[in-house]
Amino acid sequence: MKPKIKNKRWSKEFEEPIRRSWKRKRVFEFNHKTRRPVFSIDTPPPYVDAPVHIGQAVTYTIMDFIARFKRMRGFDVLFPLGLDRNGLPIEMAVERKFNVSIQDTPREKFITLCKKLLEQSSLESLDSFYKLGHSYTSWKHGEEIGELYYTDSDSYRKTTQETFIDLWKSGMIYQAKRISNYCPGCRTTIADAEIEYKNLSSDFVHVKWKVRETGESITIATTRPELICTCGMIIYNPKDERYRHLKGKHAVLPIYEKEVPIMPHTSAKIETGSGLAMMCSFGDYTDIRFFREMKLKPIVAINQDGTMNEHAGFLEGMSVDDARKKMIEILKSQDLIEKEQKVMHRTPVCERSRNPIEFVSISEYYLKQLNMKKNIVRVSNRIKFFSKRSKQILLDWIDTLSMDWAVSRRRYYATEIPLWYCKKCGETIVPPKGKYYQPWKEKPPVKKCPKCGGKDFIGEERVFDTWFDSSISPLYVLGYGRKNGFFKKSVPCSLRPQGKEIVRTWLYYTLLRSYQLTKKPIFENIWIHYHVLDEKGNKMSKSLGNVIDPLDVVKRFGAEPFRIWCALEGNITLSDLRCSYERIEGASKFLTKLWNIARFVSTFRVRKTKHSLLETDKWILNEINRIAKETSECYENFDFHRPVSDLKHFIWETFASHYLELVKSRAYNQDRKFTKAEQAAAIHTLNEVLEKILLLLAPITPFITHKLYKDIFGKIVEEQKFPKPDRKYTGKRIGFKTEELMELSSRIWKAKKDKGLSLKAPIRKATIPEKFRKIEKDLIETHNIQHLEYGDKLKIRL
Repeated sequence: MKPKIKNKRWSKEFEEPIRRSWKRKRVFEFNHKTRRPVFSIDTPPPYVDAPVHIGQAVTYTIMDFIARFKRMRGFDVLFPLGLDRNGLPIEMAVERKFNVSIQDTPREKFITLCKKLLEQSSLESLDSFYKLGHSYTSWKHGEEIGELYYTDSDSYRKTTQETFIDLWKSGMIYQAKRISNYCPGCRTTIADAEIEYKNLSSDFVHVKWKVRETGESITIATTRPELICTCGMIIYNPKDERYRHLKGKHAVLPIYEKEVPIMPHTSAKIETGSGLAMMCSFGDYTDIRFFREMKLKPIVAINQDGTMNEHAGFLEGMSVDDARKKMIEILKSQDLIEKEQKVMHRTPVCERSRNPIEFVSISEYYLKQLNMKKNIVRVSNRIKFFSKRSKQILLDWIDTLSMDWAVSRRRYYATEIPLWYCKKCGETIVPPKGKYYQPWKEKPPVKKCPKCGGKDFIGEERVFDTWFDSSISPLYVLGYGRKNGFFKKSVPCSLRPQGKEIVRTWLYYTLLRSYQLTKKPIFENIWIHYHVLDEKGNKMSKSLGNVIDPLDVVKRFGAEPFRIWCALEGNITLSDLRCSYERIEGASKFLTKLWNIARFVSTFRVRKTKHSLLETDKWILNEINRIAKETSECYENFDFHRPVSDLKHFIWETFASHYLELVKSRAYNQDRKFTKAEQAAAIHTLNEVLEKILLLLAPITPFITHKLYKDIFGKIVEEQKFPKPDRKYTGKRIGFKTEELMELSSRIWKAKKDKGLSLKAPIRKATIPEKFRKIEKDLIETHNIQHLEYGDKLKIRL
């Protein structure tokens, strides 16, 4: 008998023909007119300003597990891939690559450079996902449901603008001039969610001030001496007895000779510096809150380009850093510095440029969110989170919100705010929905102002915050504004998969925007994952030299070892994964074992001969059906680690090391010691168990299961249903436990090995527990037992 599997081992070379076949035959194409239930995935559109990294390779591969599993469960799966090509990361990449500055480059030219950069990087991203065997709905870029989409396409940007128009009409958008987070590096307003905190080294300068009424000298320590000109009040803690006599008096600003009141306030910390604090507009969030509370008029000394303005006097025109150094120099020259210290200061920085942020007074468009906080909490309570503890990240973020969302930005490569203004009266012109607008270079869709009749207009030059774009992804995926019929029957989206680091941005903004537009939860399920680290638990970075390139992994090992490693390494829903080439290579041994088992089983052809299952067959069928049930339950909860680990153990230990050894003689039946029905039962069981194994693994390892299933069973595994437990065997009582049978065989083999004998060496006499009587024929043949008796304990005479 020759095996159906001709090749002796699995090879990565088998993958590419299968990939091409899937793509050519459009196996995973989505039919938006389907009558089957739809499972939709709001796949995170990765930024294309850099190659796909190993973390994305892992998490998007797990998303592919989900998509493939759901197809096998009978769903029509909408699993589109989008590429995020908007916003600051793209602009910053252009500035680096082409050595240009956005401030010094005409808008049209800069946008052309952005598009030039994007074409190459987009292809690189697609190639990585393609080689990893991902089953996206389509690889073709277009506007139809399920097709590959770009967030900078006219279609996507049109949808973003239409949601803005809807929100404008519902009164959710307003313009206001207020203190905003401003990144001098990016030269634009940024949201609270785009800020990180880092401990940076700062000069803690103890500056001498004068009290006007008494002439006494007081010392105030600060890390922002360049902002002395904006000081609105000096404060001390009400419990600090040293300064109670100063209440109501006035301090004179060094250099500027301006007077400000001295008052008690709990914001001052007795143990910090001298205990006195200068409240400036604005050094940090404490200053902002203080000025609002005390109703002080702020003096903003920093321009939008990060330089000092006329309020700073002799510091005007300098950068903040240069102004700080100059101020310290002047204070020293006038003997106004008591001492200097180097301290680590918790500083808000832009998460993209890493520049410390400043607070400037600037006019922006805002989306109302404070009045929605309770609604978003209620919405989140109607969504299933995996894991549940990740939901707390969202709730904690909602609780911290203290102002509405500034959604306008002063950049180029993003969706334009679709507004014009009448030059004569300032009336705002809001266009009708239906097309993508670029107000900075095109005329408004009206001939004259509806308010004053004016015919001259100014187009809005600002663009939307990137998250304003990204947060419509589930709406776009489901056809909002394009395929409204499909949208209505398909909302909510079945799944949002994403990283925990963008819960406060992408997830929160999506829930907010979708609720404002639909008044419903936009997701049924949210799967939040952790990170991929190097083998020592460190974050991967080029500077550390520990980066693993997914394309290099595929080149060295193929996609399949990487995919099985993704499942076996750990549950990324609960903790970080550690990755190394050695770990991935180690996972490939499982594929070798699976191939060898399948090749052996393919030796035996299933015939229509009547079979009579022995207790050994019933035992293994009971085991595989139990595993099928548990695997299905875990896959439904997006847990692939536990079931695949259990499946690996079953394949390697239970099936290969024990069942195969127990029935090998019966399957071959060379000595005719078994009936044809008993032989047929062994062959039937071997094939049934193998088929279930391949189907259970198909979402995880689609290449090897595709080839084995086709070569052995003559069918396409992608067309098969996910196996359901057979009620004939599920929970069926067997006279022994699996571990008891495995221990019995293991002890017999060990006894032979300890004597230096072959595993085939005869056993003159064996005594085994009564519970194994029903499988004695298989035991006798497997272990070559000459005389078998039953008793309480195992006894072997060789």
